[in-house]
Amino acid sequence: MTGRRPLLVAIAAVAAVVLPYVALGGAAYEPTPVRDPCGQRAWEEVDGLEETLEQIALTGFSRAACELGVTREELVLALRSETALDRFAAKHDLEREEVDRAVRDGLTGTIDDAQDAGDLPRLLAPLVRRAVEELPPYLLLEAVQRLGSLIP
Repeated sequence: MTGRRPLLVAIAAVAAVVLPYVALGGAAYEPTPVRDPCGQRAWEEVDGLEETLEQIALTGFSRAACELGVTREELVLALRSETALDRFAAKHDLEREEVDRAVRDGLTGTIDDAQDAGDLPRLLAPLVRRAVEELPPYLLLEAVQRLGSLIP
């Protein structure tokens, strides 16, 4: 019996982990559905400039994705490079200018929301707006991330 004891302990330990996992639905996997970019997104309370810029980006990209009929995640992935953005436009039978305009319009509207909420300082709002107007869309995500990390 002493030779079997470690084997029985190991089986019991495995069963203690696996059985609750299976009982709680661990045998089936379904990914979390992607949120509808056209759903209502109220401006959330933020803490600091970095969170404000993050919310501007996420909400602005959601608005653009809604206008383009795609998911926000797919649009954000397309913004990683000019080539990716061109492929994205071609895949969805969109003109590149249409994608650029949707991104700019989405971000500009969200900048207005941030200003109205008092979360984007009046001194910085024109700089952020200018970046949105002047930079190519594939550089906007990186610019927003860098701006947030530069300013305390």
